[in-house]
Amino acid sequence: MTKIGIITGSVREGRVNLQVAEWVKELADKLNIDDAEFEIVDIKDYELPLFNEAMPPAMANKQYTSEDINRWSQKVDSLDGFIFITPEYNKSTSTVLKSQIDYLGPEFGNKPAGIVGYGSTLGVAATQSLRQILANFNVATVGPFGAFSLFTDFENMSTFKPAEVHTATIEAVVTTTANWAKAFKTIR
Repeated sequence: MTKIGIITGSVREGRVNLQVAEWVKELADKLNIDDAEFEIVDIKDYELPLFNEAMPPAMANKQYTSEDINRWSQKVDSLDGFIFITPEYNKSTSTVLKSQIDYLGPEFGNKPAGIVGYGSTLGVAATQSLRQILANFNVATVGPFGAFSLFTDFENMSTFKPAEVHTATIEAVVTTTANWAKAFKTIR
C-alpha cells in the first residue's frame, strides 16, 4: 500500500487549514486510486517547540531525545509521499510548518510532495517557498499545485467553500503525487 500523508501547515486557533486538508482527503478518497491510502497528518498533534538547533538531530548523527520528535519522525518515515496544505503568511509558508520540517531530514528524502496553498494571493508565494525548502531534503514536488483564494474560496475568510473550478487541479495534484510515490518506492 502506498501511504500519502496530507500534512496540515497551521496550528493557530481558528485555522482554516484543517478544513482544506479534509476536503483534499475526501476528494482523494473518491478518486479510489489503486494501492493508495490517504491520511490527514495534523502537525498540531506533533506540535514541537520552534526549531532552534545547530542542525537537525538526524543530520548530526544524534538520536532524537524527545518522544514528540520520535513520533513525528516515525510518522513521516512511514509515509511514501505528502500533500502539504500551506497557508501563506508574509509571502511564505508558515513558521510552524517550516519548523516541523526542519526537525527531520532523511525521513522526507526521496519522496514526492504535492502542495496546496491558500491565501490572499492564492498561496502562490507560500507554494514556491515550500518547494525550495523541500528540495533541500531531496523531496520532488509535483508540477500541478492547488491555489485557493481567501476572498473567493472561503466564506467570511473562515469557512472553506472552494469553487468547482479547483477540483480538476486538486485531482491532478493527488493523482500525480500518488503515482510518483509508487514509483519512488523503487529508489528508497
